[in-house]
Parts: sequence; structure tokens; C-alpha cells
Amino acid sequence: MDLTKRFNKRVDKIAVSMIRQFDEQVTDIEGIIKLTLGEPDFNTPEHVKTAAHDAIKANFSHYSGMSGLTDVREAATFFMKEKYGVSYQPASEVLVTVGATEAISASLLAILEPGDKVLMPAPIYPGYEPVITLAQAEPIYIDTTSNHFVLTPAMIEAAMLEHGDQVKAIILNYPSNPTGVTYNREEVKAIAAVLKNYPIFVISDEIYSELTYEDQHVSIAEFIPEQTILINGLSKSHAMTGWRIGFIFGPEKLIAEIIKVHQYLVTAASTISQKAAVRALVEGMNDAAVMKEEYRERRDFVYEQMTSFGFEVARPNGAFYIFAKIPKGYEQDSMKFCVALAHEQAVAIIPGVAFGKEAEGYVRISYAADLATLKEAMKRIGYYIKENS
Repeated sequence: MDLTKRFNKRVDKIAVSMIRQFDEQVTDIEGIIKLTLGEPDFNTPEHVKTAAHDAIKANFSHYSGMSGLTDVREAATFFMKEKYGVSYQPASEVLVTVGATEAISASLLAILEPGDKVLMPAPIYPGYEPVITLAQAEPIYIDTTSNHFVLTPAMIEAAMLEHGDQVKAIILNYPSNPTGVTYNREEVKAIAAVLKNYPIFVISDEIYSELTYEDQHVSIAEFIPEQTILINGLSKSHAMTGWRIGFIFGPEKLIAEIIKVHQYLVTAASTISQKAAVRALVEGMNDAAVMKEEYRERRDFVYEQMTSFGFEVARPNGAFYIFAKIPKGYEQDSMKFCVALAHEQAVAIIPGVAFGKEAEGYVRISYAADLATLKEAMKRIGYYIKENS
């Protein structure tokens, strides 16, 4: 009896993330330096961990309400107002989710129907397409490689002209994984000015909002709040990936629908993690500042090294990634390039193809590693380039 043939046929159309597949593929190579995953190398701040200990002692071990604890929703809306100038009602316009990943899934499953189309700038984080596929909708990629990975209003207009009423939503991810590119105020305002002309949802994944290096992060919700489903969380800003705390912010009518999906996916986020999140959002509002300065130093170092090796790099101004075009004269298949680098020099970076066909010929380096590790990794990449020239 082969029950695998009775699975949802849409599951055949998705796979485990190529990022995770490649990371596991090279993990047993002796002496491997892995610059693969998008996870801070810092530890959660001590005062946040103390809040969790206190919550355990106070027996916060029961379910919270579906939307999350009142104090964490109040803290989250306070944080968003103070940091980015966007206002939400804690009682009705925010959900606490199990990380930004669940926030993405709940939002997409709540809005998508078979035949819908979703616009996405490419290259892009590969966590959106599988959920779109499971919802029997279709991702439409807008290639941004010719514009240094910056989405423009003209690109959006062209996609809307081509796909019209079938477009249900657009996904924005900035600062971007994998490119590190983000948008200044005028760029966000210009994109919003186009999107407000169309009856589509704007799912804005701003999980890296606290890791911007030049300009202050600007949320598109500032300009088109009635259309925006704003996603954020504590994984990157507070080095809390394992705590699994994310947020969905949006108009009450939208949140009221998304909570239905959220409930049946997870019931509610961890109560202990939520109590730790209150401390992170209020007392630890600026915890990311120290990490950001170290990331900036690492970015500058890796950028300088990779460009000196002949890689073409759009200088990132957010997140903690370098997205580099493989120089001419070397293996252009990004998977083959990364496999060879891993086996010959014991350095693991992610092949660009993991972020879509538009990203073929590129590689992604996560500089969420200490500077000594990055220096050794760059030395090894330099050896590889020299030996294969």
C-alpha cells in the first residue's frame, strides 16, 4: 500500500528549500566554514533571557489568546510607532505569530484562491513560492537584475498591465534576502503611489528592518496602510530565531480574516516566548544597534574582498548578505561553483539558483559570522579563484 500517492498533488510541486538542502549537503566536509544560513551569530540579549526565566517561574505555561498576549501586542505596536511611525491598535490590528514564516503562510493562505497571481521582485527569498503553490495560485517574478536588484514603479506597472485583474497581491521583502538591497523614503513612496491604484494586497516582509546601514527603514504601511499586511518579528533584530516570535500588522478587517487561518495553523505562539518578546520590544528596543555596527564592519570587509576577487556586487545597505555575480571565466552554474568551492576549499556559500532562475550565476554569502571566520573564508575563496583562473 503506497499512501504517498494519496497526498495532495500540490505537495509534489514544492520541495525543501534549496538553501537547507545545500547546507546539509556540505555540512560533513572536514573543516567546512558555513556562510549559508540567515541566522544571527549573536546570542539573545541577557535581559530577554531573564524575562523568559521569570515567565517560567511565574507559570506562564498556558495558552495565550489566539492573537497573542495583550502586553506583547501593546509592546509591538509601541515599537512600530516609535521606530517607523506606523500606528496600529493592539487589540485588533496585530497578531503574534510563530515567527515571520508562519505570518507569511497565514497571510497568503487567507487571501489567495486558485488562479490568483502574486507579483514578486526577483531574486527573492524562496519561502513564498511554496505557499503560493499550495494555495493553487501563481507566482509572477519581476526580474530586477538589470537595475541592481531595485524594484521600480515602472516594473510594477508593466506587470499589472500584463496580468491585470488576476493579480491578487504583491510581496515586498526589504531589506532583501538575498541581495541586502533596501529602499529609501522616496523609493518606497513612489512604489506605494503605484500600488494604491490597484485593489491588491501588499504583503510587506520587513523582518530585517532593524538592520539598515545608511538610511532609516521606511515601511510602506506609512503610505498605504489600508492595503498593507506588514510582517515583522524578532529573529533578526534581537537574535531570537529559536524563540519563534513574529507579527502581522494590518487593518482590523484584514486581521480578522487572517486570524482564522492563524488559529488553525498554530493556535497561538509560545506564551513564554511572548513574555520574553515584551522585554525585547520595550527595554531592548535598541538591542540591534550593537549588532548592526558589527554587521556593517563585516559587510565592508566582505564586499571589499569579493570585489577584489572579480565578483560583481550590488553594495548591500541592509540585512547581512552579499549577493555576488560569479566572474566571467569561472563556472557559471552557481550550484556547481558552490559545490566545487565547498569540496576544494571547505567554504560553503549558497548558490544563487536557490533564489530563482533570475539569480543563476550569482552566489549568496551570509556574513552573520565573526570577523575572524570571515577573514579565513575570504582567504579560501581567494585561493579558489586563483587556482581556477
